[in-house]
Amino acid sequence: MENKIRVLMIDDNENLINMAKEHFSSHAVIDIVLTSQDGKKGYKLITEKQDEYDLIIMDLIMPNKDGLSILEDMKKLKLKKKIIVLTSYNKDDTIRKVSDYGVSYYMLKPFDFTDLEKRILDIMQNKKIMAPLNDKKLELSITKILHSLGVPSHIKGYQYIRDGIYMMYKEPNLIGGITKELYPEIAGRYETTSSRVERAIRHAIEISWNRGDYDLMEEIFGHSVDYDRAKPTNSEFIATVADKLRLDDRLIRL
Repeated sequence: MENKIRVLMIDDNENLINMAKEHFSSHAVIDIVLTSQDGKKGYKLITEKQDEYDLIIMDLIMPNKDGLSILEDMKKLKLKKKIIVLTSYNKDDTIRKVSDYGVSYYMLKPFDFTDLEKRILDIMQNKKIMAPLNDKKLELSITKILHSLGVPSHIKGYQYIRDGIYMMYKEPNLIGGITKELYPEIAGRYETTSSRVERAIRHAIEISWNRGDYDLMEEIFGHSVDYDRAKPTNSEFIATVADKLRLDDRLIRL
């Protein structure tokens, strides 16, 4: 136990904390040793249990005391700890504020536990892991556009679409290999099957199409949107959003 990376996790989502504890329960190196679902109580753990943890994982939106307030108070106390901010809150100005407090990594929900595991290990080994600026912008832009289109973030299809758009943005040639390359790659990441990935993405698009903003859809998909609100195929949806992001001047590769 003494050689393990001891993690303090502060998040108001009890299910997420339980999932994290279960995921790392048999891990050889990482151990979730302290948790809190309340910002104020979490801050008390941060200050009073300093010798009992090595790294903090915390959300920004929490009851009684938010993440930014915690970071601000830690800075006043000159309390330096390795911190991963794990949140669905992705406002650019907030990200800038968080970076001013010297956090080790800013990670957006939903996420893959294997990615979180890598970040924890890299941080504790003092590796430089911050994503290039254009990659970070890309991830944020994908999240924002899916939220604007009304794709619910709590369903599996949302995560699959996010990954699919990111992959398509990076490798446009995947448009010809959705079934044989993209679906299997996503399925492998989430330990599921290609057919389930396809169905989950289809379901997410259907939800979006039935409740999303028509004007925004027409702006993004153009001729793909008709008066009957005919839905684009999975590949059309992913490729079209990736194309829009690729043409965005803010995401031109340096």
